[in-house]
Amino acid sequence: MTRTTKLPTLLTLATVPALALVACGDGGDGGDASDGSVSLTLAHSYNDDQPQARCGADLIKDEVEAADVGLEIEIFGSSQLGGDADRIASVASGDIDIDIQGASALGAVHEPISILDAAYVFDDAEHLATFMDSPEGAGVIEDFADAADIHTLGAWSAGARHFTADEPIRSPEDLSGLRVRFPGSPQYLMNARALGADATEVAYEELYLSLQQGAVDGQENPITNIDSENLAEVQDYLSLSSHQLNTNLIIMSDRWNEVSEEQQEALTAAVESAVDAVTECVAEDEEATLEQWRSGDDWEVIDDVDVEAFQGQALEYLGDSLEDDSLEVFEAIRSTSE
Repeated sequence: MTRTTKLPTLLTLATVPALALVACGDGGDGGDASDGSVSLTLAHSYNDDQPQARCGADLIKDEVEAADVGLEIEIFGSSQLGGDADRIASVASGDIDIDIQGASALGAVHEPISILDAAYVFDDAEHLATFMDSPEGAGVIEDFADAADIHTLGAWSAGARHFTADEPIRSPEDLSGLRVRFPGSPQYLMNARALGADATEVAYEELYLSLQQGAVDGQENPITNIDSENLAEVQDYLSLSSHQLNTNLIIMSDRWNEVSEEQQEALTAAVESAVDAVTECVAEDEEATLEQWRSGDDWEVIDDVDVEAFQGQALEYLGDSLEDDSLEVFEAIRSTSE
């Protein structure tokens, strides 16, 4: 896969938040405590009860510290250290040590990595794990490191994304005429086109109100997000389209090269455990939530979505529309599909 050069304007993507400047620890020495232990910051955007936090970030902290290799981790969740663009820039500058980021957001610094968030590019969470363990996956991560100077500790799926609306969405034709909220990143907007949706950009924080007021007709998110935002109060139908995995990468600044080999091994092992735990937690949370919804009257859950029609249309569109390194990543992922 063609190597790309580092982006010299990376740090101009966003102003580093003030909190990040104090998050590196004591004494301005990158977080080394007086007893010789190394303190690392771990930032993310999730609430404490979401799988990425309780089964991901919290487990990484617990396992790293239990390894007793002189590493401590301080967690800053719920976007305390800034939004996605802010935190990516802070990781690149070394003001945040570890961050949990969506692949599409990381496309701002290396576009091909955003293909991990492409519609139907992965068959399921197992396919993601297979790809990440493959030579093809290693090549994608190596290219990302070369381009952005950011180390990747691991990746997990935080669940598939599904549509909600005030009418069922069973086929691509059912999206016609609907204003569907998608995140504003280039990859999400390309996904909307691939799926046949009329994308409307709305900030996540404004999603509930926009649905309530009719500014948009529908939206798409993982089950855990749909539940946490109480969208059943403002939508009638949940259509299980599973059109995209919510792929998170656990990324690390150049501090990776400053910690010892023993500490690197402890970090890697902790993230591997968290990848498994998040996958299990997401599956358990989704099963429990769907069981509750099916037995109640908050939603009508639509199970008979024509996933094959959506997937065929999306993959054909992406294959025709992507170019250069992004197309190579797309083809590499699909080559590992069973």
